[in-house]
Amino acid sequence: MNLDLFNTPPEPWTEPLSPGALVLRQYATAHTDSLLAGIHAIAAQAPFRHMQTPGGYTMSVAMTNGGTAGWITDRKGYRYSTTDPLSGQAWPALPADFRRLAQAAALAAGFPAFQPDACLINRYPVGAKMALHQDRDERDLTAPIVSVSLGVLATFLWGGLQRSDKAVKVPLLHGDVVVWGGEAGLVFHGIATLPEHQRLAWHKPQCAGINRFFHQVMVR
Repeated sequence: MNLDLFNTPPEPWTEPLSPGALVLRQYATAHTDSLLAGIHAIAAQAPFRHMQTPGGYTMSVAMTNGGTAGWITDRKGYRYSTTDPLSGQAWPALPADFRRLAQAAALAAGFPAFQPDACLINRYPVGAKMALHQDRDERDLTAPIVSVSLGVLATFLWGGLQRSDKAVKVPLLHGDVVVWGGEAGLVFHGIATLPEHQRLAWHKPQCAGINRFFHQVMVR
């Protein structure tokens, strides 16, 4: 018996979420090593940190950024900044393979003109979550967002155009990519609390619960 038949990852496939949004299952799996190397390189220059919201809440998710601009939050508000507030220096450059993957995923989802210039990297420890929210800090609110999941199983929350709309729970596995834009650009979305049993679910603990969001921030 050829055991490789059981170890070979499945071919990527697509699952629609709503008009303007879909999941590209296993789309990034083959790129794991280069993605992790890029994340480690970015974090070496701009370490992960737990940012503070305007209301004074310390976020459970640790964040860093790569690209022309990076998303930040503090007591002054939510915004993009061309410099890292911890160092005062520009954010690390967006790796070329990051950009290629994001553009290819956007094209596969029907967004051929995507020009990503910012990559927000979220690291989820056990117990972390991302509350339902809209992305409203970009210049073009219809430009696609490309979200790449690495590590343990996460539950993506996909709601509606109102915060009160019921959110659908979408399981995301290592290598899954979610793309949304156009009429779905302002849909509320988030990540459910990462449960305790996920602690040992991933054989590369250094990347347990990592999610990367590619945005088109400066281009309109």
